[in-house]
Amino acid sequence: MPFENSLAYAQQLDQQDPLRNYREEFHFPEVNGKPVIYFTGNSLGLQPKRTEAIVAEVMTDWAKLAVEGHFYAEKPWWDYHERLAAPLAKVVGAKTAEVSVMNTLTVNLHLLMVSFYRPTPKRFKIICEEKAFPSDQYMLTSQVKFHGLDPKDAIVEVKKRDGEHHWRTEDVVAKINEVGDELALVLIGGVNYYNGQVFDMGTITKAGQAVGAFVGWDLAHGAGNIELKLNEWNADFAAWCSYKYMNSGPGNASGVYINERHLNNPDIPRFEGWWGTKKETRFLMKPEFEPMENADAWQLSNAPILSVAPYLASLTMFEEVGMPALIKKRDTIVAYLEYILHEIDAEVSSSFEIITPEDRGCQLSVFLHGQGKSLFDYLMKNGVITDWREPNVIRLAPAPFYCSYEDMYRFGQLLKKGILALEKENS
Repeated sequence: MPFENSLAYAQQLDQQDPLRNYREEFHFPEVNGKPVIYFTGNSLGLQPKRTEAIVAEVMTDWAKLAVEGHFYAEKPWWDYHERLAAPLAKVVGAKTAEVSVMNTLTVNLHLLMVSFYRPTPKRFKIICEEKAFPSDQYMLTSQVKFHGLDPKDAIVEVKKRDGEHHWRTEDVVAKINEVGDELALVLIGGVNYYNGQVFDMGTITKAGQAVGAFVGWDLAHGAGNIELKLNEWNADFAAWCSYKYMNSGPGNASGVYINERHLNNPDIPRFEGWWGTKKETRFLMKPEFEPMENADAWQLSNAPILSVAPYLASLTMFEEVGMPALIKKRDTIVAYLEYILHEIDAEVSSSFEIITPEDRGCQLSVFLHGQGKSLFDYLMKNGVITDWREPNVIRLAPAPFYCSYEDMYRFGQLLKKGILALEKENS
Protein backbone atom coordinates (compact mmCIF):
# COMPACT_ATOMS: atom_id res chain seq x y z
CA MET A 1 0.00 0.00 0.00
CA PRO A 2 1.57 3.36 -1.01
CA PHE A 3 1.75 5.76 1.94
CA GLU A 4 2.57 9.44 2.32
CA ASN A 5 4.35 11.17 5.18
CA SER A 6 2.00 14.11 5.50
CA LEU A 7 -0.61 15.32 7.94
CA ALA A 8 -3.27 15.56 5.26
CA TYR A 9 -2.69 11.96 4.18
CA ALA A 10 -2.79 10.67 7.78
CA GLN A 11 -6.04 12.55 8.38
CA GLN A 12 -7.45 11.06 5.20
CA LEU A 13 -6.67 7.56 6.50
CA ASP A 14 -8.44 8.43 9.74
CA GLN A 15 -11.52 9.60 7.86
CA GLN A 16 -11.60 6.26 6.03
CA ASP A 17 -11.11 4.26 9.22
CA PRO A 18 -14.33 2.38 10.19
CA LEU A 19 -13.11 2.26 13.81
CA ARG A 20 -12.35 5.98 14.10
CA ASN A 21 -15.24 6.69 16.49
CA TYR A 22 -13.89 4.23 19.07
CA ARG A 23 -11.07 6.64 19.83
CA GLU A 24 -13.70 8.77 21.59
CA GLU A 25 -14.57 5.79 23.78
CA PHE A 26 -11.28 6.08 25.73
CA HIS A 27 -9.74 8.45 28.24
CA PHE A 28 -6.36 9.84 27.14
CA PRO A 29 -3.77 11.22 29.56
CA GLU A 30 -2.55 14.69 28.69
CA VAL A 31 0.94 16.17 28.49
CA ASN A 32 1.37 19.92 28.02
CA GLY A 33 -2.40 20.22 27.80
CA LYS A 34 -2.76 17.84 24.84
CA PRO A 35 -3.81 14.18 24.59
CA VAL A 36 -0.77 11.93 24.42
CA ILE A 37 0.28 9.71 21.53
CA TYR A 38 -0.13 6.41 23.36
CA PHE A 39 2.08 3.50 22.32
CA THR A 40 1.93 1.39 25.50
CA GLY A 41 -1.30 -0.54 25.14
CA ASN A 42 0.99 -3.57 25.18
CA SER A 43 1.66 -2.73 28.83
CA LEU A 44 -1.57 -1.09 30.04
CA GLY A 45 -4.49 -0.26 27.80
CA LEU A 46 -6.32 3.03 28.10
CA GLN A 47 -9.47 3.21 30.18
CA PRO A 48 -12.72 2.81 28.23
CA LYS A 49 -15.21 5.53 29.18
CA ARG A 50 -17.96 2.94 29.56
CA THR A 51 -16.01 1.26 32.38
CA GLU A 52 -17.08 3.81 34.98
CA ALA A 53 -20.79 3.07 34.58
CA ILE A 54 -20.45 -0.69 34.88
CA VAL A 55 -18.26 -0.39 37.98
CA ALA A 56 -20.70 2.15 39.43
CA GLU A 57 -23.48 -0.37 38.88
CA VAL A 58 -21.65 -2.88 41.08
CA MET A 59 -20.99 -0.24 43.73
CA THR A 60 -24.68 0.75 43.75
CA ASP A 61 -25.77 -2.88 44.06
CA TRP A 62 -23.32 -3.35 46.93
CA ALA A 63 -24.65 -0.24 48.68
CA LYS A 64 -28.32 -1.12 48.23
CA LEU A 65 -28.27 -4.90 48.42
CA ALA A 66 -25.13 -5.85 50.35
CA VAL A 67 -24.86 -9.64 50.46
CA GLU A 68 -28.11 -10.05 48.52
CA GLY A 69 -26.28 -8.69 45.48
CA HIS A 70 -24.92 -12.18 44.94
CA PHE A 71 -28.38 -13.26 43.77
CA TYR A 72 -30.52 -10.16 43.28
CA ALA A 73 -28.30 -7.61 41.58
CA GLU A 74 -29.19 -6.82 37.97
CA LYS A 75 -26.12 -8.85 37.09
CA PRO A 76 -25.97 -11.28 40.05
CA TRP A 77 -22.46 -11.65 41.38
CA TRP A 78 -22.50 -15.40 41.84
CA ASP A 79 -22.48 -15.96 38.07
CA TYR A 80 -21.07 -12.58 36.97
CA HIS A 81 -17.96 -14.13 35.44
CA GLU A 82 -20.05 -16.34 33.16
CA ARG A 83 -21.01 -13.25 31.12
CA LEU A 84 -17.41 -12.97 29.95
CA ALA A 85 -16.94 -16.52 28.65
CA ALA A 86 -18.76 -16.25 25.30
CA PRO A 87 -17.17 -12.97 24.11
CA LEU A 88 -13.76 -14.10 25.38
CA ALA A 89 -14.09 -17.39 23.52
CA LYS A 90 -14.41 -15.42 20.27
CA VAL A 91 -11.29 -13.40 21.06
CA VAL A 92 -9.11 -16.45 21.71
CA GLY A 93 -10.64 -18.94 19.29
CA ALA A 94 -12.15 -21.28 21.85
CA LYS A 95 -15.43 -22.87 22.78
CA THR A 96 -17.31 -21.09 25.54
CA ALA A 97 -16.92 -24.04 27.90
CA GLU A 98 -13.13 -23.87 27.53
CA VAL A 99 -12.81 -20.33 28.90
CA SER A 100 -13.02 -18.86 32.38
CA VAL A 101 -11.97 -15.67 34.19
CA MET A 102 -10.21 -15.86 37.54
CA ASN A 103 -7.23 -14.64 39.55
CA THR A 104 -4.30 -12.98 37.75
CA LEU A 105 -1.97 -14.27 35.05
CA THR A 106 0.97 -15.77 36.93
CA VAL A 107 -1.36 -17.19 39.59
CA ASN A 108 -3.28 -18.94 36.83
CA LEU A 109 -0.12 -20.25 35.20
CA HIS A 110 0.91 -21.76 38.53
CA LEU A 111 -2.53 -23.38 38.89
CA LEU A 112 -2.42 -24.72 35.35
CA MET A 113 1.04 -26.16 35.99
CA VAL A 114 -0.57 -28.31 38.69
CA SER A 115 -2.63 -29.94 35.95
CA PHE A 116 -0.19 -29.92 33.07
CA TYR A 117 3.30 -30.22 34.53
CA ARG A 118 3.43 -33.71 36.00
CA PRO A 119 7.10 -34.73 35.83
CA THR A 120 8.28 -38.31 36.01
CA PRO A 121 11.85 -39.56 36.39
CA LYS A 122 12.05 -39.89 32.61
CA ARG A 123 9.74 -37.13 31.35
CA PHE A 124 10.43 -33.93 33.30
CA LYS A 125 11.80 -31.24 30.99
CA ILE A 126 10.14 -27.94 30.05
CA ILE A 127 10.83 -26.02 26.85
CA CYS A 128 10.48 -22.24 26.83
CA GLU A 129 11.97 -19.40 24.82
CA GLU A 130 15.25 -17.82 25.95
CA LYS A 131 14.79 -14.68 28.02
CA ALA A 132 11.08 -15.31 28.47
CA PHE A 133 9.16 -12.65 30.37
CA PRO A 134 10.69 -12.65 33.88
CA SER A 135 7.49 -13.68 35.65
CA ASP A 136 7.34 -16.78 33.44
CA GLN A 137 10.98 -17.54 34.22
CA TYR A 138 10.35 -17.23 37.96
CA MET A 139 7.19 -19.31 37.71
CA LEU A 140 8.86 -22.12 35.79
CA THR A 141 11.93 -22.17 38.05
CA SER A 142 9.85 -22.29 41.21
CA GLN A 143 7.63 -25.04 39.82
CA VAL A 144 10.64 -27.16 38.91
CA LYS A 145 12.18 -26.63 42.34
CA PHE A 146 8.86 -27.51 43.97
CA HIS A 147 9.11 -30.91 42.31
CA GLY A 148 12.63 -31.37 43.65
CA LEU A 149 14.32 -30.86 40.29
CA ASP A 150 17.22 -28.71 39.22
CA PRO A 151 16.15 -25.92 36.83
CA LYS A 152 19.46 -26.28 34.96
CA ASP A 153 18.47 -29.83 34.07
CA ALA A 154 14.74 -29.39 33.66
CA ILE A 155 14.34 -26.06 31.82
CA VAL A 156 15.44 -26.02 28.18
CA GLU A 157 15.56 -22.65 26.42
CA VAL A 158 15.18 -22.29 22.66
CA LYS A 159 17.68 -19.69 21.55
CA LYS A 160 17.74 -17.30 18.64
CA ARG A 161 20.44 -17.83 16.04
CA ASP A 162 23.58 -15.73 16.31
CA GLY A 163 23.01 -12.28 14.87
CA GLU A 164 19.23 -12.71 14.63
CA HIS A 165 16.55 -10.99 16.70
CA HIS A 166 13.76 -13.56 16.45
CA TRP A 167 13.18 -17.28 16.78
CA ARG A 168 12.73 -19.62 13.86
CA THR A 169 9.87 -22.10 14.04
CA GLU A 170 12.08 -24.87 12.69
CA ASP A 171 14.50 -24.31 15.59
CA VAL A 172 11.68 -24.63 18.14
CA VAL A 173 10.45 -27.83 16.52
CA ALA A 174 14.00 -29.20 16.31
CA LYS A 175 14.52 -28.57 20.02
CA ILE A 176 11.22 -30.31 20.81
CA ASN A 177 12.30 -33.35 18.82
CA GLU A 178 15.75 -33.29 20.38
CA VAL A 179 14.36 -33.39 23.93
CA GLY A 180 11.84 -35.98 22.77
CA ASP A 181 10.54 -38.41 25.35
CA GLU A 182 12.11 -36.40 28.18
CA LEU A 183 9.78 -33.49 27.39
CA ALA A 184 6.88 -32.94 29.77
CA LEU A 185 5.76 -29.46 28.79
CA VAL A 186 6.17 -26.69 26.22
CA LEU A 187 5.25 -23.28 27.62
CA ILE A 188 6.08 -20.22 25.53
CA GLY A 189 4.87 -16.64 25.33
CA GLY A 190 2.73 -16.71 22.19
CA VAL A 191 3.73 -13.11 21.41
CA ASN A 192 7.16 -12.20 22.70
CA TYR A 193 7.07 -9.17 24.94
CA TYR A 194 10.47 -7.83 23.82
CA ASN A 195 10.53 -8.14 20.05
CA GLY A 196 6.80 -8.50 19.34
CA GLN A 197 7.20 -11.79 17.44
CA VAL A 198 4.14 -14.01 17.05
CA PHE A 199 5.09 -17.67 17.36
CA ASP A 200 3.60 -20.29 15.07
CA MET A 201 1.45 -21.73 17.81
CA GLY A 202 -0.32 -24.30 15.66
CA THR A 203 2.89 -25.89 14.40
CA ILE A 204 4.62 -25.81 17.78
CA THR A 205 1.59 -27.26 19.58
CA LYS A 206 1.42 -30.15 17.12
CA ALA A 207 5.15 -30.82 17.47
CA GLY A 208 5.08 -30.81 21.27
CA GLN A 209 2.11 -33.14 21.50
CA ALA A 210 3.66 -35.48 18.93
CA VAL A 211 6.44 -36.34 21.39
CA GLY A 212 3.96 -36.79 24.24
CA ALA A 213 4.21 -33.39 25.96
CA PHE A 214 1.53 -30.95 27.03
CA VAL A 215 1.64 -27.56 25.29
CA GLY A 216 0.47 -24.29 26.82
CA TRP A 217 0.71 -20.62 25.94
CA ASP A 218 1.17 -17.40 27.86
CA LEU A 219 -0.93 -14.99 25.82
CA ALA A 220 -0.34 -11.82 27.83
CA HIS A 221 0.61 -9.99 24.62
CA GLY A 222 -1.64 -12.05 22.37
CA ALA A 223 -5.19 -11.76 23.70
CA GLY A 224 -7.00 -8.92 21.95
CA ASN A 225 -4.01 -8.37 19.64
CA ILE A 226 -3.71 -11.29 17.21
CA GLU A 227 -5.90 -13.97 15.70
CA LEU A 228 -5.97 -16.90 18.09
CA LYS A 229 -7.33 -20.37 17.32
CA LEU A 230 -6.69 -22.22 20.55
CA ASN A 231 -9.28 -24.92 20.01
CA GLU A 232 -8.33 -25.44 16.37
CA TRP A 233 -4.65 -25.62 17.31
CA ASN A 234 -5.59 -28.16 20.01
CA ALA A 235 -3.51 -26.35 22.64
CA ASP A 236 -3.79 -27.98 26.04
CA PHE A 237 -4.11 -24.73 27.97
CA ALA A 238 -3.42 -21.01 27.89
CA ALA A 239 -3.68 -17.98 30.13
CA TRP A 240 -3.56 -14.24 29.56
CA CYS A 241 -3.92 -10.98 31.43
CA SER A 242 -6.70 -8.54 30.60
CA TYR A 243 -5.09 -5.16 31.11
CA LYS A 244 -2.96 -4.83 27.97
CA TYR A 245 -4.80 -4.95 24.65
CA MET A 246 -8.04 -5.82 26.46
CA ASN A 247 -8.17 -2.59 28.45
CA SER A 248 -9.62 -3.91 31.72
CA GLY A 249 -7.48 -1.85 34.13
CA PRO A 250 -4.24 -2.28 36.08
CA GLY A 251 -3.64 -5.78 37.41
CA ASN A 252 -7.14 -6.95 36.60
CA ALA A 253 -8.50 -10.46 36.24
CA SER A 254 -6.89 -13.08 34.03
CA GLY A 255 -8.48 -15.41 31.52
CA VAL A 256 -7.75 -19.10 31.11
CA TYR A 257 -8.34 -21.64 28.38
CA ILE A 258 -8.43 -25.39 29.00
CA ASN A 259 -8.99 -27.65 26.01
CA GLU A 260 -12.31 -29.45 26.04
CA ARG A 261 -10.68 -32.87 26.14
CA HIS A 262 -9.38 -32.11 29.63
CA LEU A 263 -12.78 -31.08 30.99
CA ASN A 264 -14.63 -33.68 33.04
CA ASN A 265 -11.46 -35.74 33.28
CA PRO A 266 -11.46 -37.29 36.77
CA ASP A 267 -7.79 -38.22 36.47
CA ILE A 268 -6.46 -34.71 35.98
CA PRO A 269 -4.86 -33.20 39.09
CA ARG A 270 -6.07 -29.74 40.03
CA PHE A 271 -6.08 -27.41 43.01
CA GLU A 272 -9.73 -26.97 43.88
CA GLY A 273 -12.00 -24.55 45.69
CA TRP A 274 -15.71 -24.15 46.17
CA TRP A 275 -16.36 -21.93 43.15
CA GLY A 276 -15.25 -24.79 40.94
CA THR A 277 -18.04 -27.01 42.22
CA LYS A 278 -21.36 -27.47 40.46
CA LYS A 279 -23.64 -24.46 40.88
CA GLU A 280 -26.58 -26.72 41.66
CA THR A 281 -24.95 -28.11 44.79
CA ARG A 282 -22.44 -25.38 45.71
CA PHE A 283 -24.46 -23.98 48.59
CA LEU A 284 -25.29 -27.38 50.05
CA MET A 285 -21.75 -27.28 51.49
CA LYS A 286 -21.11 -30.91 50.60
CA PRO A 287 -17.68 -32.26 51.56
CA GLU A 288 -17.21 -33.89 48.13
CA PHE A 289 -15.96 -31.74 45.25
CA GLU A 290 -18.22 -32.03 42.22
CA PRO A 291 -16.48 -30.16 39.41
CA MET A 292 -18.18 -27.86 36.98
CA GLU A 293 -18.27 -29.38 33.51
CA ASN A 294 -16.36 -26.48 31.97
CA ALA A 295 -13.20 -24.47 32.64
CA ASP A 296 -14.86 -22.99 35.73
CA ALA A 297 -13.83 -26.19 37.51
CA TRP A 298 -10.39 -24.56 37.89
CA GLN A 299 -11.84 -21.62 39.79
CA LEU A 300 -11.08 -21.50 43.48
CA SER A 301 -12.92 -18.56 44.98
CA ASN A 302 -15.87 -16.42 44.03
CA ALA A 303 -14.97 -13.86 41.40
CA PRO A 304 -13.58 -10.42 42.37
CA ILE A 305 -16.50 -8.52 40.88
CA LEU A 306 -14.88 -5.08 41.00
CA SER A 307 -12.03 -6.52 38.93
CA VAL A 308 -14.21 -8.48 36.53
CA ALA A 309 -16.65 -5.65 35.80
CA PRO A 310 -14.14 -3.50 33.82
CA TYR A 311 -13.23 -6.58 31.81
CA LEU A 312 -16.90 -7.02 30.91
CA ALA A 313 -17.09 -3.36 29.87
CA SER A 314 -14.14 -3.77 27.52
CA LEU A 315 -15.49 -7.00 26.07
CA THR A 316 -18.67 -5.23 25.00
CA MET A 317 -16.48 -3.28 22.56
CA PHE A 318 -14.77 -6.42 21.30
CA GLU A 319 -18.24 -7.86 20.69
CA GLU A 320 -19.29 -4.76 18.75
CA VAL A 321 -16.18 -4.59 16.58
CA GLY A 322 -14.91 -8.18 16.34
CA MET A 323 -11.32 -9.34 16.05
CA PRO A 324 -11.23 -9.37 12.20
CA ALA A 325 -11.90 -5.61 12.06
CA LEU A 326 -9.35 -4.88 14.77
CA ILE A 327 -6.73 -7.00 13.02
CA LYS A 328 -7.40 -5.31 9.68
CA LYS A 329 -6.78 -1.86 11.17
CA ARG A 330 -3.85 -3.16 13.20
CA ASP A 331 -2.09 -4.38 10.09
CA THR A 332 -2.58 -1.07 8.29
CA ILE A 333 -1.62 1.23 11.15
CA VAL A 334 1.48 -0.83 12.01
CA ALA A 335 2.51 -0.75 8.35
CA TYR A 336 2.03 3.02 8.33
CA LEU A 337 4.12 3.37 11.48
CA GLU A 338 6.86 1.28 9.88
CA TYR A 339 6.73 3.51 6.81
CA ILE A 340 7.00 6.65 8.98
CA LEU A 341 10.04 5.21 10.76
CA HIS A 342 11.77 4.53 7.46
CA GLU A 343 10.94 8.02 6.23
CA ILE A 344 12.39 9.69 9.32
CA ASP A 345 15.38 7.34 9.20
CA ALA A 346 16.23 8.77 5.77
CA GLU A 347 16.04 12.34 7.07
CA VAL A 348 18.37 12.07 10.08
CA SER A 349 21.86 10.77 10.74
CA SER A 350 20.67 8.12 13.20
CA SER A 351 19.31 4.79 11.99
CA PHE A 352 16.45 2.64 13.23
CA GLU A 353 16.45 -1.15 13.08
CA ILE A 354 13.07 -2.80 13.46
CA ILE A 355 13.74 -6.11 15.19
CA THR A 356 10.14 -7.31 15.04
CA PRO A 357 9.74 -9.94 12.31
CA GLU A 358 6.89 -10.05 9.79
CA ASP A 359 5.02 -12.44 12.09
CA ARG A 360 3.78 -9.63 14.34
CA GLY A 361 0.81 -8.04 16.01
CA CYS A 362 0.54 -4.43 17.14
CA GLN A 363 4.10 -4.01 18.34
CA LEU A 364 7.22 -2.75 16.62
CA SER A 365 10.43 -2.97 18.64
CA VAL A 366 13.03 -0.56 17.33
CA PHE A 367 16.77 -0.39 17.95
CA LEU A 368 17.81 3.25 18.09
CA HIS A 369 21.30 3.13 16.62
CA GLY A 370 23.21 6.28 17.44
CA GLN A 371 20.70 7.33 20.09
CA GLY A 372 20.32 6.65 23.80
CA LYS A 373 17.70 6.97 26.48
CA SER A 374 17.79 10.76 26.13
CA LEU A 375 15.66 10.39 22.99
CA PHE A 376 13.12 8.32 24.89
CA ASP A 377 13.06 10.98 27.62
CA TYR A 378 12.50 13.67 25.00
CA LEU A 379 9.56 11.77 23.53
CA MET A 380 7.97 11.23 26.95
CA LYS A 381 8.30 14.92 27.87
CA ASN A 382 6.66 15.86 24.58
CA GLY A 383 3.61 13.65 24.89
CA VAL A 384 4.66 10.34 23.30
CA ILE A 385 4.07 7.58 25.84
CA THR A 386 6.27 4.71 24.77
CA ASP A 387 8.39 2.05 26.42
CA TRP A 388 12.14 1.70 26.85
CA ARG A 389 13.89 -1.66 27.08
CA GLU A 390 17.59 -2.15 27.57
CA PRO A 391 19.96 -1.93 25.88
CA ASN A 392 18.57 0.52 23.34
CA VAL A 393 15.07 -0.45 22.24
CA ILE A 394 11.76 1.37 22.24
CA ARG A 395 8.57 -0.61 21.91
CA LEU A 396 5.77 1.01 19.91
CA ALA A 397 2.32 -0.56 20.05
CA PRO A 398 -0.39 1.37 18.16
CA ALA A 399 -3.53 -0.30 19.53
CA PRO A 400 -6.23 -0.13 16.83
CA PHE A 401 -9.09 0.71 19.17
CA TYR A 402 -7.75 4.15 20.03
CA CYS A 403 -4.59 5.01 18.07
CA SER A 404 -4.98 7.14 14.94
CA TYR A 405 -2.98 7.52 11.75
CA GLU A 406 -2.48 11.16 12.66
CA ASP A 407 -0.79 9.89 15.84
CA MET A 408 1.70 8.01 13.66
CA TYR A 409 2.48 11.08 11.57
CA ARG A 410 2.86 13.37 14.58
CA PHE A 411 5.08 10.79 16.28
CA GLY A 412 7.38 10.82 13.27
CA GLN A 413 7.66 14.59 13.39
CA LEU A 414 8.42 14.57 17.12
CA LEU A 415 10.96 11.79 16.64
CA LYS A 416 12.80 13.80 14.00
CA LYS A 417 12.63 16.98 16.07
CA GLY A 418 13.99 15.16 19.11
CA ILE A 419 16.91 13.64 17.21
CA LEU A 420 17.87 16.97 15.66
CA ALA A 421 17.59 18.75 19.00
CA LEU A 422 19.78 16.19 20.75
CA GLU A 423 22.36 16.27 17.93
CA LYS A 424 22.54 20.05 18.22
CA GLU A 425 22.85 19.81 22.00
CA ASN A 426 25.72 17.31 21.73
CA SER A 427 27.58 19.03 18.90
